[in-house]
Amino acid sequence: MKIEKLDATGLLCPLPVLKARKRLAALAPGDQLHMRADDPAAVIDVPHFCAEAGHVLTDSRPEDGAELYIITKGG
Repeated sequence: MKIEKLDATGLLCPLPVLKARKRLAALAPGDQLHMRADDPAAVIDVPHFCAEAGHVLTDSRPEDGAELYIITKGG
């Protein structure tokens, strides 16, 4: 399993999700994207994006003043 990291702090909606989509496109199913974001809308946008795109939001937790989203790419 490959783990890709993305720092989307300082970016506002819809940029964190757009950048996540681009990074996930280059990954294989089962790989993970660890994305940090501090946009308040991301707590709604990221789970919605995962559900719509067939990915799994494996975890979401506060980390260093932002939220860490662990997204597992769907198949």
